[in-house]
Amino acid sequence: MAQFGQRAIMKMNSTLLAGLAIAVVVACPSHPARAFDLNGAWATNASVCDKIFGKTAQGGLYIKKDADLHGSGFIVKQNSIVGKIAKCTIKTTRTKGPVTHLIAACSTDVALETVQFSFEVKDENHIVRFYPGVEELNISYWRCSL
Repeated sequence: MAQFGQRAIMKMNSTLLAGLAIAVVVACPSHPARAFDLNGAWATNASVCDKIFGKTAQGGLYIKKDADLHGSGFIVKQNSIVGKIAKCTIKTTRTKGPVTHLIAACSTDVALETVQFSFEVKDENHIVRFYPGVEELNISYWRCSL
C-alpha cells in the first residue's frame, strides 16, 4: 500500500511537470524560419502574473510561495524550466510544421522522470500545450511582462 501511495505521488508530480515545461522546445532554434524566444515567465492567466512571479534584487525571476492560489506558471531560462515543484532540462526537440515536441528530464524532491511535451506557438506571447486526441486537456500560457 505504501508503494501505491508513492506511485500516485510520482504520477501527480509528472502531471504537474507537464504543465510547467510546455514550450521550452521553442527556445531551441530547431525551426529556423520561426525564431522564438521562450525565455521569461509564463502563466495560465496573464492578469495575475504579479501574484505568481516576483523579481529578485538582482533582476532574476522566482515563483511566489502562494502562486498556486492564482494559477499556474513556469520560468524558462535558456534550456531549463522551473515550476512550483519541479525543474526540467530540455534534452531534445523536434519541430514539424506548427507543432513542436520536446523531451525533458524533470526532477522534484521525490522523483526524476523523462517527460514528453507537445505544444503550438500561437503568437510571441501565447503558447498552447496539447495532448493529441484529448483537446479538453489543452492548456494556454501567456508571457508575463514583469
